[in-house]
Amino acid sequence: MKRLGISIYPEHSTLEKDLAYIELAGKYGFKRIFSCLLSVDKPKEEIKKEFTALLDKAHEYGMEVIFDVSPAVFQKLGLTTDDLSFFEDIHADGIRLDEAFDGMKEAAMTYNPQNLIVELNASAPNKGLENICSYHPKMSKLQTCHNFYPQRYTGLGYDFFKTLSQNIHSLHLPVAAFVSSQQPDTFGPWPVNEGLCTLEMHRDLPAETAARHLFATGLVDDVLVANCYASEEELAALAALDPEVLTFKIELEKELQPVESEILYNFPHVVRGDMSEYMARSSMPRVVFANESIPAENTRDLKRGDVIIVNDGYGRYKGELHLVLKDMPNDGRKNVLGHIPEQEFMLLDFIEPNVPFKFIP
Repeated sequence: MKRLGISIYPEHSTLEKDLAYIELAGKYGFKRIFSCLLSVDKPKEEIKKEFTALLDKAHEYGMEVIFDVSPAVFQKLGLTTDDLSFFEDIHADGIRLDEAFDGMKEAAMTYNPQNLIVELNASAPNKGLENICSYHPKMSKLQTCHNFYPQRYTGLGYDFFKTLSQNIHSLHLPVAAFVSSQQPDTFGPWPVNEGLCTLEMHRDLPAETAARHLFATGLVDDVLVANCYASEEELAALAALDPEVLTFKIELEKELQPVESEILYNFPHVVRGDMSEYMARSSMPRVVFANESIPAENTRDLKRGDVIIVNDGYGRYKGELHLVLKDMPNDGRKNVLGHIPEQEFMLLDFIEPNVPFKFIP
């Protein structure tokens, strides 16, 4: 089951604000929290005092809390890899290893008596992950999460991200990745505020658009907002997503006829198996709405990303919905309802035969 998450950085905020944020995200069904000990410079007892109340609030909503750590954090706090009781003491559900040990240590950590999750850095070269798996870790306690990148232009390229994530999935491990809130004055663990995302192409996109892209790839199981605080509007938009269905926004060009609105927003669209290179056809509306009239309106020529419904002029094909993939002329028998936003053209790459899809009202 795919999950949504948030991030908190208590060293840069207040207990009251973090508690309110956790409660808000919990009410919208978010199930993960990322936090970071890499940037925390406090004694163990202060960390325990600061984090315990936050994690208890998270657990009230069934949220899993993972802390980012590294060998340097273990050294700074006087911890060893064969005793993870400190993380149990602060009520954590697991730790994310931003940097590796030697492979054998990570594998051994998955058998910790505290039953904590060990999360690996999905953005690191996969040979390290394969090395860990060669030591037979407890796979049920192993998962992965990509990095986020505070500096503009330092995020992962899509092809590299795809290769890394495909390799991880071949090992039957889940993958998480980050998107960025677009709220002003957000922050992360470090004093850089240029957005926090895994993929550079997502840096300036709305969080829910980036999340729809990550889920569309089929390579990501969980999506987390890396910076805080995301607005309630952003959390609500993320919570409304269906991670299992390819979803588009649409910029309308005309006032929809009632039957067009019903077909566009309420019909369960599926790409025909015998897909054309020019369009993705949803054919079944022509059967369901065979007795409805769809007069011709806005019949301009067609461009990639247009969303059309076949009008009365096409006889038995009337009512079909097409998502245009290649430019073509319009002979007047196709009503252009509008087009998907240009920033969502990347989602067209995931249109394939028999794929379900829908549009956001």
